[in-house]
Amino acid sequence: MTEIVFLVEDDPDGGYTAVALTESIFTQANDIETLREMIRDAVHCHFPNEKNRPRRILLK
Repeated sequence: MTEIVFLVEDDPDGGYTAVALTESIFTQANDIETLREMIRDAVHCHFPNEKNRPRRILLK
């Protein structure tokens, strides 16, 4: 897999949510900067083997 796409939305309770379109990955944060870090961390946890990890993370 070369890339993974996350759909980013405003959370009605404040902050942002992000869900991967092709994998079972979900995360949330209070601001975009933190959300980017949380997404990277979630992708690393979901793909512990670096060879299988997507090289690009796209946010929509």
